[in-house]
Amino acid sequence: MWFSTKAMPSYEAILSATASLTASVILLRTIANDFIPESIKDRLFLHLHKISSSLSSQLTVVIEESDGLTANQLFHAANVYLGEKLSSSTPRIKVNKPQKEKGLQVTTDKNQEMVDVFKGVKLKWVLLSNSRNHVLKKNNKNGVLKEEIRYFELSFHKKNREMVLGSYLPYLLQKAKEIKEKNKTLKLHTVDYNGTDYWGSINLDHPASFDTMAMDPAVKTALIEDLDRFSRKREFYRRVGKAWKRGYLLYGPPGTGKSSLVAAMANYLKFDVYDLDLKEIQCNSDLRRLLIGTGNGSIIVIEDIDTSLDSAEDDKVTLSGLLNFIDGLWSSCGDERIIVLTTNHKDRLDPVLLRPGRMDMHLHMSYCTFSGFKTLASNYLRIQDHQLFGEIKGWLDKVQATPAEIAGELMKCEDPDVALRGLIKWFHNRADTEMQDGSLNI
Repeated sequence: MWFSTKAMPSYEAILSATASLTASVILLRTIANDFIPESIKDRLFLHLHKISSSLSSQLTVVIEESDGLTANQLFHAANVYLGEKLSSSTPRIKVNKPQKEKGLQVTTDKNQEMVDVFKGVKLKWVLLSNSRNHVLKKNNKNGVLKEEIRYFELSFHKKNREMVLGSYLPYLLQKAKEIKEKNKTLKLHTVDYNGTDYWGSINLDHPASFDTMAMDPAVKTALIEDLDRFSRKREFYRRVGKAWKRGYLLYGPPGTGKSSLVAAMANYLKFDVYDLDLKEIQCNSDLRRLLIGTGNGSIIVIEDIDTSLDSAEDDKVTLSGLLNFIDGLWSSCGDERIIVLTTNHKDRLDPVLLRPGRMDMHLHMSYCTFSGFKTLASNYLRIQDHQLFGEIKGWLDKVQATPAEIAGELMKCEDPDVALRGLIKWFHNRADTEMQDGSLNI
């Protein structure tokens, strides 16, 4: 069979036609952005985008916003990641201010192409959308619900397929996580039966940090090291078959900084705090629902656990229900959770609450030591040493004082001399009182 070569276009002619058509697509896209109404622009852009993609050796990965009822983590990660990549030359951006967030959220808008470079490879992103109609029946009448389907298209040369799937997209997920943690506004959640999943929330603006905590340095160091080990051991917990959670018991007299330590832990880990008041919960099943409603990377705190359980009525939360909450099957419904119990009286707690696997680390929040006092003096008076420090150390060896009491005295005056002499006078008065009731440690 013979074919005439005259009728077949040359390679150069094909290449020229392809380039011409691609240029036309780009020109039409520019015209569309400037002159065509928004209602028509989305559909036209989608068709032009498909034509342009079909003429190249590019592979396109489609990343939809959701798969049925399940949100697509990769879509939301791409939205966060690309929001950080926006340049001053981007013609359109989308800005949002959530009600309970401090800053603005800036993301890419629809039909705006962006180019990212990873390991020398150019990757083109574009956010697109389609609409889908759903027929609804109500009172024997038909209605139409229009749903917007958003998705990203990621295009790159086909030869880079394995690199993109194996390296670039995991890198994007990790970077998005870091961006969200950096910009995260911490929340304090409280039990609210009218809220989503029985929780209501406000911003957590507590300024506590480990640097400002007036606690035993050895205990502080041990806690920080334990938190660091916990936060990086996701795979370890999976390998040994345990839920990725950790329990801490904070015990000691009132005013020793137990609540402030919870805030310091939250600020250090960038974790939300869920304040679980057992007296507000109606039954064990509600306790499980509250657990499911907590987010990953969070601290669940039950303060004054000894009095909370004692005051619970028979038909409300039981010790058995609480134990199942802490380490039963329901406790595995989530990752990277910390459970903190606080008490002024450790000896009143049932030993079953305190075993490893429930409360893994017991932290004694003691009366103020000289080391703790120096931290407070640095915080409130901005001094590292003073001629009265020696006398104050002697008083701390004899008189029991909580960090809250010491801080209260130091806050009365900004002048270090006046504040420290006022503290010494307070020690004298406390010693006289303790001498009368026989509790002074001589």
